Parts: sequence; structure tokens; C-alpha cells
Amino acid sequence: MELFIILLHCCQMVKADDRKYYFRQIDKAFFISPIVDMEKVILDMMGWADITEEKLREKQLITTGFGETLSWEYLCYVRNHPVNWSVPTCILYGDKDNLTSQETIHKFANDVDAELTIMQNGMLFFQDAGRKKTLIYNLLDKLPKGNLITDLN
Repeated sequence: MELFIILLHCCQMVKADDRKYYFRQIDKAFFISPIVDMEKVILDMMGWADITEEKLREKQLITTGFGETLSWEYLCYVRNHPVNWSVPTCILYGDKDNLTSQETIHKFANDVDAELTIMQNGMLFFQDAGRKKTLIYNLLDKLPKGNLITDLN
């Protein structure tokens, strides 16, 4: 699944030795069409596939008719590791996103004090690459210049 993260300032990977890397602190993050509540996505997919929690627990892995494999272990992992996000964040969200509802994205943005921009008629993957790049560049033009790392391909 496509998830673009554009990070500002102190976000490059730094080599510690031959086999270890670490990331410096992130000062600001930009999310494009993020999935912010994975438990809800999994539960929604279970509903679409008419799979109960009991059935998933019993089978452990179930492949849906729409090509996703649901995992009991992963659902438990998501529940036991809630998101703890404190980085100043801007979110670009398409109002036609079929995995993250507007209610969910607004709740996440409010909970983490993120700036939320909603793109009218935008979908989860922002299929129109030219439109996506234009939106991103317009957003970036408003930001202070500095150590900006982006990958817009």
C-alpha cells in the first residue's frame, strides 16, 4: 500500500557502523493519505468478508475474496501496540478515501494536533500523479526552506 511520508529537518539515516543505522529525530512529518487506525481497517475488512473475530482466531490466517490476507496475530499486535505519535504533522487526505473515514482522520488529527488538509474528490492512492505532485509542491512552497527530503515518484 502506498504511503508517502515527507520529512523535514534531521531525518536522514545515519550510519553508526557497518551493520547498524539509526534515524535522527524528526522535526516535522507530512502524511499523504495515511492509514491512522489499523485496527479499524482490519475490522472493516473482516466485516466486508463476513469474518468474525472468533473465526479469525480459530483459523489464524484467512484470505479474503478481495485479495487481502487477514491475520489474527497481526490484529492482536495492532491492539497491543497503539499509535503514540507526537511529531508535529501535516496530513493531506482525499475525501473519497475508502480505507480511512473522515471521522477517523479528523479524530487522529485532533488527537495528535495535526494540520489536516482535505483534497476534494481525492482517493486513498491519489491515482492522478500529476495532481498529487502539484498538491505536494504547493504545500511545500508554504514551508520554510531547509533540509527537506522528499520522494515524489
